[in-house]
Amino acid sequence: QVQLVESGGGLVQAGGSLRLSCAASGSIFGIRDMSWYRRGPGKQRELVATSSSDGSTTYADSVKGRFTISRDFAKNTVYLQMNSLKPEDTAVYYCNIGLRGFYYWGQGTQVTVSS
Repeated sequence: QVQLVESGGGLVQAGGSLRLSCAASGSIFGIRDMSWYRRGPGKQRELVATSSSDGSTTYADSVKGRFTISRDFAKNTVYLQMNSLKPEDTAVYYCNIGLRGFYYWGQGTQVTVSS
């Protein structure tokens, strides 16, 4: 069984920062990619950032230069540092991991950015 526990969401003013965390536990040997997705109100789910098992990272154009994904391989935890937040970043953020051919999702954490 795989569990993903997210934390760090909340309400912040535009221009502010938040840091999301996602800790994986259970039968998690062999995690490959760890990613963050988001779904804003009335929008489709969007891939925000990915940390690959080789250490490389990718970002959506909308967050490049503002968000940073990082990963603690020893703790099986992935982080998303979000700076210079904008109202359009308001969404439920989901952690996702690739593991032995399957993908697992966290429960989501709400991020609300007020103008």
